[in-house]
Amino acid sequence: MREAVIDKVRAAGVVGAGGAGFPTHIKLQFDVKRVLANGAACEPLLVSDPYLMAAHTGQVLDGLATVVRCLKAEGGTVCLKSKHQGALTSLEKGVSANGYEGLLDVFELEDFYPAGDEFILVNEVLGKIVPEGGIPLNVQTVVSNIESLLNISRAMNDLPVTDRYLTVCGEVRQPMVIKVPIGTATDKVIERAGGPLISDFKVVMGGPMMGNVLATGTEPVTKTTSGIIVLPASHNVIQYKKKSLSQMRFIAKSACTQCSRCTELCPRNMIGHALEPHRIMRHLAYTPAIAGEMTTGEGAEVLEDALICSECGICEKFACPMMLSPREINAAVKKELMGKGIKREPVRETFRVSPFNKTRKVPLNRLMERLQVARYDIHPPFYEDEIPITNVTIPLQQHIGQPALAVVNTGDPVKKGDLIGEIPEGALGARVHASIDGIVTAVDDTVVIEKRQA
Repeated sequence: MREAVIDKVRAAGVVGAGGAGFPTHIKLQFDVKRVLANGAACEPLLVSDPYLMAAHTGQVLDGLATVVRCLKAEGGTVCLKSKHQGALTSLEKGVSANGYEGLLDVFELEDFYPAGDEFILVNEVLGKIVPEGGIPLNVQTVVSNIESLLNISRAMNDLPVTDRYLTVCGEVRQPMVIKVPIGTATDKVIERAGGPLISDFKVVMGGPMMGNVLATGTEPVTKTTSGIIVLPASHNVIQYKKKSLSQMRFIAKSACTQCSRCTELCPRNMIGHALEPHRIMRHLAYTPAIAGEMTTGEGAEVLEDALICSECGICEKFACPMMLSPREINAAVKKELMGKGIKREPVRETFRVSPFNKTRKVPLNRLMERLQVARYDIHPPFYEDEIPITNVTIPLQQHIGQPALAVVNTGDPVKKGDLIGEIPEGALGARVHASIDGIVTAVDDTVVIEKRQA
């Protein structure tokens, strides 16, 4: 069974829909004890996963059961916040109605951030601690996103990944959860949501904590796009993400009080990992860079701790009283270290959850107030109509690993679901498929498809 499932998931181009896009077929090669379905809807404002759990319960559970059996696990658990009562009720009824008692169950999470971080999820549900620099597989667990499981269920029927469910919200006329063809331009999605309510705005792709501010607002939706948020250009979420690294370092040197709140509220620190953001900030503030690099000089080994940072953003968007940017700095340090091929050696063999873990969890409603996005938290309805898309620009890399190799040429006719990008031989990657019917009009690092005119 395992090889058949892996082949179908690989052929369908399924990747992790809730994170960086790790190719899902790779995860299916191991034996584990438990499979967790991550329905935590971790980021503020984003609600497509609760929608999928409520509206496509059977397919989500079928996908989870397929993974459980493929990995020879003892069972699977759907993890979601208790506030999503509609989804919770649908799942509990679905487990019984589909004959999954004893194989699948449901776990209710508290409403805190980042409940959907897979390390935090494993600890909350199973009481296990994933080691520093490790993955859930180290504790015989696999975590899979809800939409990934839906795509696995569809892959069993030979349906490739061609669409993406996402939340469109913020300063738009009609906030909604919507399904769009992969490769749809962001501005077209916003247009479908009634257009922006303001003229001076920026667009965040993803959530307000870990998402990115788009350069043009026309970038294409990918397999990992979970949300599109329209915010005023002056909004604090936007301003946090626009600071240059030199600005962040200068402000840190001027204003960091070493209060250590960033460390005290760090979710990874609270499960026992040796990550102390305030020490990284101190080193960068008071140690001159050599030849323009951050990761050199005396005592630079403390910077290697950035490699175990999840970049959740609590340190800068909630904890820091001076509104500094330890998350963005950690991300820059991590990028430089990885570019140099530097790996962090584990500094601990055993881990202990902080006794303050329960009391220092960040409630989502307080986080949204701090971010000044609470007024956008309206749990919008699903937009059911088909979106009339006339062209898509589909990136050949929407996943961790090597870009897919184009297997189409300019002028080729394609149907929705046709293979347009293949995994390079022997490489980590994922297949890419056409998301609309049409004609290929350009091929480079993307494939542009224009819909045929009637």
